[in-house]
Amino acid sequence: MTGLGDFLDDLVDNIAAVLLFTQDSSMYERFAEADIATVVVANDNAVDAERYVSLPLEFTDVEERIRFGLEGALDKEFVDGGDDIACLTQSFDENDLDTVVRIRADEFTRTGLYDLFTNSRPDADVVRDVLEVAIELGKKGQKGKPVGALFVVGDAGKVMNKSRPLSYNPFEKSHVHVGDPIVNVMLKEFSRLDGAFVISDGGKIVSAYRYLEPDAEGIDIPKGLGTRHMAAAGTTRDTNAIAVVLSESDGMVRAFKAGEIVLELDPEEY
Repeated sequence: MTGLGDFLDDLVDNIAAVLLFTQDSSMYERFAEADIATVVVANDNAVDAERYVSLPLEFTDVEERIRFGLEGALDKEFVDGGDDIACLTQSFDENDLDTVVRIRADEFTRTGLYDLFTNSRPDADVVRDVLEVAIELGKKGQKGKPVGALFVVGDAGKVMNKSRPLSYNPFEKSHVHVGDPIVNVMLKEFSRLDGAFVISDGGKIVSAYRYLEPDAEGIDIPKGLGTRHMAAAGTTRDTNAIAVVLSESDGMVRAFKAGEIVLELDPEEY
C-alpha cells in the first residue's frame, strides 16, 4: 500500500482548495477543520458553508459537473486561476464520494456553462425548469416517438418582435408559468406542433407556435444540426435570451447563449 499511499499523497500535495460535491455534514466538517479552502458544490447549502456554489442540475457527466463547480468557484473568487484544486465527487454512486480529481483552476476553457444559470437574463430557476421539461420530453417523446422542441427563454418582448405566429397562441391571455406540473404537461403536448415557445425572464409562458426569423449570417453550428438549432443560435445572438433545443434526430438537449452552444445533455442519462 506504500506506493498507493505515496500516489494519493502526491495527488493532494500543495492544493489550494477542495471542491466538495456533497451536502454530507460530517464530510464537510472534516475538511472545514483543515487549513484549506473548502468549496461546497451542491443543489442546496445544507451545511451552511461559507464558500458555496449552487448546482442547478445533477450533472451525470463528471467533467461537466466539475467544470460547472470550477467556473462557479472562479466567478465567486473562491479560487484563483493558477490554483491546484482537488475535486471530490461521485462517478458510480450518486450518494457517496468515490472520485478524486486534481486540476488547475485555469485548465478548463470556460464554456459559459456556469454563466448560463447565473448571469443570464432569465432567472436561474426558470432556466433549470425549462431544461427539465426538455429532458423529460426527450426521455418520453410523444406517444413513444421522438420529438423536437425549441424553448426561447428571456427578453420575450424582443423575441416576439423578431418572430411571427404560425397559429393561434394558446397562452395569449393566460398567466401560467413553466415549472408548474400541469403547465409542463401542456408544453409537452404543444411541442409536437411547429414553432418555438417563448418564455419570459420570470418563467411566464408568453407564446407557442412562434416562427423565429433571425439573420443566419455568421452563425456557425456543428454539422448535422438543423433549423431549430440555427434559429436558437441566431436568436440568442441577436437578443438577451437563451434557448433550449431538444433535437428530434439525435435526442440531445442543447442550450444556447449569445449564439453558442454552452450545454449539451443526453436525456437518457438523467
